[in-house]
Amino acid sequence: MNEAQDNSLHLNIVLSRACQWVSAHAHHDIRQHGLNPTEFGVLEFLYHKGAQPLQQIGEKILMTSGNITYVVDKLTQKGLVQRKACDSDRRVIFAEVTDKGKQFIEEVFPQHEKVIQKAVSGLTREEREQAIHLLKKLGIAAQGSFT
Repeated sequence: MNEAQDNSLHLNIVLSRACQWVSAHAHHDIRQHGLNPTEFGVLEFLYHKGAQPLQQIGEKILMTSGNITYVVDKLTQKGLVQRKACDSDRRVIFAEVTDKGKQFIEEVFPQHEKVIQKAVSGLTREEREQAIHLLKKLGIAAQGSFT
């Protein structure tokens, strides 16, 4: 194995471990509020983006339509999300945050943001900006070379 390969493998390991630990902080916090990370992600997405067709939710947060249906069902059972038929196309179903869901996110999200800030506090603000730039560059290049 040459030096470039060793470096690439090492980067993959370090990146994976860092992601696991930051995610562990986030997932622990989310579970304390009675949701799983996927449910929280969908709820947060709908809160910030407004009502969305179910198909588009999956595209935006990289989930299959079957998974979206299941997650929206769970959030609906908890009273955090509701379904709404499209006025112009009855085949399209929207998911939107209920008042209870809005209240939940407005109470939980500020603390969740602090948990994430603590998880990434090992980097200075400038280092986080560099990491964002470099990881976007890495992700775009990896996506472009995927076959």
